[in-house]
Amino acid sequence: MQATAIIVAAGRGTRAGGPVAKQYQLLNGEAVLRHTVRRFLRHPEISQTVLVIHKDDHDLCKQALGDLHSAVSIVNGGATRAISVQNGLKAVSESDPVLIHDAARPLVSNEVITRVLEALKHSVGAAPALGVVDALWKGAGGKVVTSVPRDGLFRAQTPQGFHRRAILNAHAAADQNAADDVQVALAQGIDVAIVEGDERNLKITRPEDFARAEEILRQEAGLDIRCGNGFDVHSFVEGDHVILCGVRIPFDQGLNGHSDSDVGMHALTDAIYGALGLGDIGKHFPPSDDQWKGADSRIFLKHAVASANERGFTLTNCDVTLICEQPKIGPHVQPMRQALAETMNIDLDRVSVKATTSEKLGFTGRGEGIASIATATLVKS
Repeated sequence: MQATAIIVAAGRGTRAGGPVAKQYQLLNGEAVLRHTVRRFLRHPEISQTVLVIHKDDHDLCKQALGDLHSAVSIVNGGATRAISVQNGLKAVSESDPVLIHDAARPLVSNEVITRVLEALKHSVGAAPALGVVDALWKGAGGKVVTSVPRDGLFRAQTPQGFHRRAILNAHAAADQNAADDVQVALAQGIDVAIVEGDERNLKITRPEDFARAEEILRQEAGLDIRCGNGFDVHSFVEGDHVILCGVRIPFDQGLNGHSDSDVGMHALTDAIYGALGLGDIGKHFPPSDDQWKGADSRIFLKHAVASANERGFTLTNCDVTLICEQPKIGPHVQPMRQALAETMNIDLDRVSVKATTSEKLGFTGRGEGIASIATATLVKS
């Protein structure tokens, strides 16, 4: 069954706090609205997605959706939720069944959407819900007045699905202050089938709900571990020192390169970029650009770590191996580890630096330069 999703996002959501309405606040690095829209765009039976927003939120909406903006139809909402839904319904083609969904439910699953669509094959209306399992009370003045039987009681969720013409006519005749579309439908005698909801399909209402939603997203994504490796080489030139892993070491030669030629930091930086699929140092800091001539390699490494953090990853450990005959690396390993840890803002015990020779073989064995191999592990936080 092909259907249209109408996502209602015109509310102000003040109980959630924050500088903007809750649908535009970030959830795991992306706007709540983007999470919600993407769930429907990915469902194979959703042929159109209509987004109903506040008339003043078009710029916010475009920023929140990013590349998904062109995949949805956007209409202005009204003074009440009911008016906003009607505006969305009027933007839908005559033949489509519709699913009406709250933008503040960003974790709706494919299974819930499918269950509602399947029920619409046999019913004019259908909605997901969860049976009430807790004891229910009525209270007044901070005290329990009486208990309420929970048999036959459900917690309503969205998307709530209907045959378009039926729900449009129901809205035209309904109380404009109805809590949801099921209430509108029932007032006009429309039967609404109940399908199984999902505890994960929570509605973000209060500030603490963002943390709950992020935990669910982490569970859905599973453990995301990335491993990258880097390799770099610099030849010796005339000089009086080398810089390795952020430490200046007196030596009778220098290293040839556009920046400070820190072969250890360069390999580690490439390892982090590699774990993220972001290429290498040359892509981000081209050697053809004179502004990086003689640059401190900490700049490159900090950029790589920041790129990981921006994507929700934490650098959990790294391992750098320096390959050379000279200079002697052992006396400098601890300062190197400290310099790397400080640059990346991670604990010292997560940083390994070691050295080896190539047993007089190859260019390093002939004392022509230094090579470095590095590995970095990133974990989605």
